[in-house]
Amino acid sequence: MASNMFGFFVIVAIISPALVSAKDFIVGDDKGWTTNFDYQTWAQGKDFRVGDRLVFQYPVGAHNVFKVNGTGFESCIKPALTEALTSGNDAIVLATPGRKWYICGVGQHCAAAGQKLFITVNSEWMAPSPYPSPNSANGIISKSFPTAMIVLFTVSILGL
Repeated sequence: MASNMFGFFVIVAIISPALVSAKDFIVGDDKGWTTNFDYQTWAQGKDFRVGDRLVFQYPVGAHNVFKVNGTGFESCIKPALTEALTSGNDAIVLATPGRKWYICGVGQHCAAAGQKLFITVNSEWMAPSPYPSPNSANGIISKSFPTAMIVLFTVSILGL
């Protein structure tokens, strides 16, 4: 039993750096998701990564959040109302790298009051690998299994 627990803690120690490196970004910081705020200045210099979360905080009913494409962002074109996030504490996991655009679809909040955000999401944080890179002579692949697979594997091995 003690050796099983030791193995579990070794696995946790290996994968925990990847788990801790994801960040939550409160959009607009203490101002939250509101009108007449420069979200592009707010986003400047921030390193958004796959796995991070954007959290849009606002009074329920006062605003909403739509994920849009570049054209929708530039022209403040909102999608169907059914696609709106409206909880007042909307968390969006940044699941893929690339450009992401968000707008408020209430009244003229996007077009007249600048309530829109554009960010670029970079590749996910990678924990340092204890294995050689794929380019090394022995060809061992260093990418870790997704966290869920490691946890499932550990649980099955240890019988937890």
